[in-house]
Formats: sequence, C-alpha cells, structure tokens
Amino acid sequence: MKLKSIIISTASISLILGTLACSKEEKSTKEGPQSKPIQVESSLPNAQNDLATTDVTGQVEATHQASISTRMMGYITKLQVKVGDHVKAGQLLFEVNNADLLAKRAQVDASIRQAEAAFHSAQKDFDRFNTLYKQQSASAKELDQISLQYNSVKASLDAAKEMRNEVNAQFSYTHVRAPFSGVVTQKLADLGSLASPGMPILTIEQSSGLQISVSVPETSISAVQLGDQATCTIKSLNKEISGKVIQINPSSQFSGGQYIVKVSIPTDQQKSIYAGMYANVRLQSKSNKPQQIAQQNESKILVPLSSIVTKGQLNGLYTISSENTALLRWVRLGKTFGDKVEVLSGLAKNEAYISWSEGALSNGAPVISKQ
Repeated sequence: MKLKSIIISTASISLILGTLACSKEEKSTKEGPQSKPIQVESSLPNAQNDLATTDVTGQVEATHQASISTRMMGYITKLQVKVGDHVKAGQLLFEVNNADLLAKRAQVDASIRQAEAAFHSAQKDFDRFNTLYKQQSASAKELDQISLQYNSVKASLDAAKEMRNEVNAQFSYTHVRAPFSGVVTQKLADLGSLASPGMPILTIEQSSGLQISVSVPETSISAVQLGDQATCTIKSLNKEISGKVIQINPSSQFSGGQYIVKVSIPTDQQKSIYAGMYANVRLQSKSNKPQQIAQQNESKILVPLSSIVTKGQLNGLYTISSENTALLRWVRLGKTFGDKVEVLSGLAKNEAYISWSEGALSNGAPVISKQ
C-alpha cells in the first residue's frame, strides 16, 4: 500500500512538471521575435475639404418635348401614330374634321369670283373713261368717280383673297404635323374624340437629347453653380454616369420651395436610358465658391470611404495605439460626401487614423508611420 502511494505521487509530480514545461514552451513561442511592423500613413479628419457635395434625387427627361394640339374644334378623323412611334419633322400626326372649313372656303371662293367679275367691269369703265378724259370727252369729276369705284372694287377683291388665305391657314390646324423629329411618348385622345383648341392630343420628345431634372432644397442651392460636375446613378439600370449642371432655376415659387436644376447626360452615355427613369445625383462643387457650405463641412468629422473597415453590419477604422500597434475602432457613420463619409461617433475631431497601409492590418499588429 505504501509503495502504491509512492508511485501515484511520482506520477503526479511528473504530470505537473510536464505541464509547466509545455506552458513555458508556449509562452516562449508567443514571446518570440515580433513580426516586422507594417508601414502605414496616418491622417486627421477633414485634412482635405475642397469639395462640397449635395445628394438629391431626380428624373430623366427629354431636353426638348412638346404637347401637340390643334387650334380647331372638331372630331379626330385620322390618327396616324401611336405611343413609341418615331416621327420625322413635318410628318402627319392626326387630322380633325374640316367640313365647316370646306364650306367656308367654298363661300370665300364664290366671293372671290364675284369680286373678280366686278373688278373686271370696273377696270373696263376706268380704262374707257381714262381714254375719254384724254380726248376731253369726259370731265375730271366723272373720271374721279370711276376711279373711286375702281379702287373700291379692287379693295373688295383683295379682301376676299386674304380671307381665302385665312381659311387655307386654318386648314393646316386640321392636318397637324410633327414640329420636330422625335418619339411619341403619350397619346391623350383616340380616333373619334372631340378635339378642342389647346387640348393636348399627343406628346413628342426629342430622342437625341436627355437630361436629369433634380430638386435642390434651399439649404443647398447656394453650393450649386453652372458647370459643376455631377455623378448620376440610374436606379433601375444600376448605371453610373457623369454629368454637368447646365441650368439652375433661380426661383422656387412654383416648385414647393425646391429649386429645379438640370443636369446634362453625355450623348455617348445615353444608351438604354429612357425618359422617366429615376436617378440619384451627387452634385459636386468647390467649397470656396459657397463659403457657407465649407464652414458647415468644417464642423463635420470626415474620413475617406477607403479607410473604413466593414465587418458584417459594423463599421470601423484603424488608429495607432500608444504602443505603435493597429487599434480597430468601431465607429458610427453618417452621410456620405463624395468620396468621404461623416463619422458621428467613435473618433475625435483631432484624432489621427490610419489612412493607408502597406499590408493587411489586424487588431494589435505592430505598425510604423511612414515618414
């Protein structure tokens, strides 16, 4: 029994010594020579703040569009086009019943024939009395009366001809043609509908030019100027294009307090884009143009999007600890301003963060700032 106790004690001591040896070996491995520090660059928030950005939404529209109507009241007797048809300038679009104009033109033509007959008779009398006056066979008073009669009949003939021109001009409003080449985008009446003056029948959009119309709030309109660059994302196509501000409406009286801004779409980027598509637009302008916006951005903590580390739904960035190691700091992000993002919490305004690293960073990895 005594021998058995000695054997058990010896085995226990051996096990304890073995465990201590393994722990010492593991600790020696951990405390071995450190890996080479990763070279990094550090920056302060707002180190570069030369761009003021405004994010708005808008809709694609044609640069030139027209609502087609007629000046005449009547039933539509012919409708030559439908939605989606491409039309050329001068092409017949629709016709309106013109029976009343035909009757009026017949009356005008009869008046012209009557006036021409009276004019020919008056011209013969004028020529005859003019000859008699030269032969001193007619008095000056008789010649004056014939001359007045001749001029009156001639004026009546001219008035009848002008009336015919007016009727012919009205006929053009019963045969409505395309004012320019484009695409029919809307049909507001059908064959047999009663057309009235000013009532839109068709809408035509010029297919060769597109732009984006956005509404900018009054708090941001001072930052937008003609020629500013714009990054536009077409939602339905997930397509990003580059545009430029080409028009700024200086009044918001009829747009609900929003200022309408037009952004051009380059011709070579208009493929697969149609009027009516929605777009997210980021307007970029130099902050030294609108000083107010620059001052607003100075109060924000802005860091480049490239420095943000995303893990699941968490966002963070690396800072440098007092021991010259990478320290992952979880932060809460706000609005995006161009290639920068606002840090709402987790980073102080004057606290440096790692903006570039030579290799992949990990929490606790040794780093050395690039000189």
